[in-house]
Amino acid sequence: MTLGAIAVTSLILGFSGAMMPGPLLTLTISEAARRGMRAGPLLIAGHALLEATLVILLLFGLAELVQRPPVFALIALIGGTMLIWMGYGMVRSLSGLSLDLSADEQEAVSPLVAGALVSLANPYFTLWWATVGIGYLTLTIESGWLGGVTFYFFHILADLLWYSFVAMAVSRGRTLLTDKVYRGLIASCALFLIMFGGYFGFCGIEKLLST
Repeated sequence: MTLGAIAVTSLILGFSGAMMPGPLLTLTISEAARRGMRAGPLLIAGHALLEATLVILLLFGLAELVQRPPVFALIALIGGTMLIWMGYGMVRSLSGLSLDLSADEQEAVSPLVAGALVSLANPYFTLWWATVGIGYLTLTIESGWLGGVTFYFFHILADLLWYSFVAMAVSRGRTLLTDKVYRGLIASCALFLIMFGGYFGFCGIEKLLST
């Protein structure tokens, strides 16, 4: 894959995961109501530090294991299946999907620490990196370490852009992000996940057949 292709697909894949409701989104809404727009970037900074640790482990040793054809094929097939399942689930949830921008009163914590802890405590986060994250990073590092760095940068950029936008929407009101617009974004991401999941699974089968 070229660096340009890695950048574009990593950005879209990052948006696909970031936009779905979860603990980090809930915390962003709550903290943005209290701290304003800066809550988004602060939370993502903590989230990014955690993901940087995972990427470094993959680039310096662990990736060598997952690059073995049988291991890579297994991860790619599981990851591809997960992406298709996620995309299908996103499509099914569209009719009742709503981005609740109301904030609950919670005890204030450091956004930097909270961003990492909430991500680490999220089973979906662990599952995503154990399948899709590892598999896709393995694809990108075929372009060398620069491919891995490009993947990480644009993956985090998607998180930063989305959660900063959510924080701004909370601090300024619902006019910036209606449920209709939100559902349209989710539908687009769902289509990408299904298509990319098929490509990911194909890569796994191809690798397995080439051994």
